[in-house]
Amino acid sequence: MQRTPVGKMLLFGATGDLAQRMLLPSLYGLHADKLLPDDLTIFGAARTDYDDAAYKKFAKKALDQFLPADRKNDDAIASFLDRLSYQSTDLSDPASYQPLAEKIGDVAGGLAIYLSTAPSLFEAAVKGLEAVGLAGETVRIGLEKPLGYDLASSQEINDTVALGFSEERTFRIDHYLGKETVQNILALRFGNSFFEPVWNARGIDNVQITIAETVGLEERAGYYDTAGALRDMVANHILQLLAMVAMEPPASFDGTAVRDEKAKVFRSLRLMKPEDVPHNTVTGQYGPGAVDGKIVKSYLDELGNPSTTETFVAIKAHVDNWRWQGVPFYLRTGKRMTARRSEIAIQFKPVPHSMFSGRGGVLQPNVLVIRLQPEEYVQMLVMAKEPGLDREGIRLREVPLNLSLDSEFKGPRRIAYERLLLDLIEGDQTLFVRRDEVEAQWRFVDAIREGWKANDTKPRSYPSGSWGPSAAVALTERDGVTWQDD
Repeated sequence: MQRTPVGKMLLFGATGDLAQRMLLPSLYGLHADKLLPDDLTIFGAARTDYDDAAYKKFAKKALDQFLPADRKNDDAIASFLDRLSYQSTDLSDPASYQPLAEKIGDVAGGLAIYLSTAPSLFEAAVKGLEAVGLAGETVRIGLEKPLGYDLASSQEINDTVALGFSEERTFRIDHYLGKETVQNILALRFGNSFFEPVWNARGIDNVQITIAETVGLEERAGYYDTAGALRDMVANHILQLLAMVAMEPPASFDGTAVRDEKAKVFRSLRLMKPEDVPHNTVTGQYGPGAVDGKIVKSYLDELGNPSTTETFVAIKAHVDNWRWQGVPFYLRTGKRMTARRSEIAIQFKPVPHSMFSGRGGVLQPNVLVIRLQPEEYVQMLVMAKEPGLDREGIRLREVPLNLSLDSEFKGPRRIAYERLLLDLIEGDQTLFVRRDEVEAQWRFVDAIREGWKANDTKPRSYPSGSWGPSAAVALTERDGVTWQDD
């Protein structure tokens, strides 16, 4: 696939928390490893009244604070700071854009814009950029998700962005897709011949996807209470992981082929009817409890006012196509849970007949576990014979076959944003989310929210430091399935 690197990059929100923690360290990492184009100039833009020198001082402070010690190099930091310029910009003020355009100059060599700001400012930003010639054919834009809070608002945002940027020049970012282990799902499935014959309803009993957090609201109270777990995590990361597991083999690893197959999965997601939602979803809100040995407050105490926002959701979903007919996908995410964990567990069907059943051998179905964080590994749980002379009958035990990505692949682990920013600079859309994907995801999520509204569903309280409401256990156990909590 042909890549077309740009010569300039513009970061909106260049003084924000994301820029300090992720964007600047990621761009520095690419620079230090000589992966950025030699002539790439990076422009920061935000409302803060800095000049170039003040912004470089700000950026150095962020790198000093957030770069790992083994990544710091004084010479590399100094040469990275030489790439930076800054222009104070108020996206809501049309008069701000002309000085910005003059600062950036000619964009014939290509400009990549990273728009990390409130979606309410997108329309003003697109119109302002277009008015000063910063939205032409040589300009591409990256948008930080989530985009909208339902299908209608998402369509409105996408329509607004499309006024200045075609779909081929629009890069919607879901940082989970930049994680090495997520990309390894594709390598595992399509780079090894032994999985594909059983990667379907004939070989797989169920799929579980969990993203569990131990943190509470932290600094996100204003946003989170209007979003909740369903919009915040399921509508973005979890459904993208589901698509990576469920997609058909793409013809090639490129932006069109991969995203075509993901979009087919989203269109095949079974939309729940209001009467089905109570039987296929569980919502919760964390109460007081203990996490990592520390007493923590309830969601309502942290928030400081009444709320029915869910901090936990579990879903039984189905992909209605030939490959996955009848296979449940159990999705789960929550805050203030027992452990921080993101993983996919694929449980295969049991052997059709056990020759060991009369001799003390209890067979467990094979499980493939893909751990995304905090560790990164792929683990296969298989049955093996315990050593011995078997006078009392053969004994079988479940044992793990492990592939630790941390130990197998040495060297520094890259921030997910490094891959995504480099792909934005080079113009590779493979790991970005296309508009039809986003809108199909929202249709699935909106149907659930409509069901909650129709049934007047309120989140069940669960103690902080647990795996969520007991009803989430019942969601799987009535199908004879247990959550993979080990």
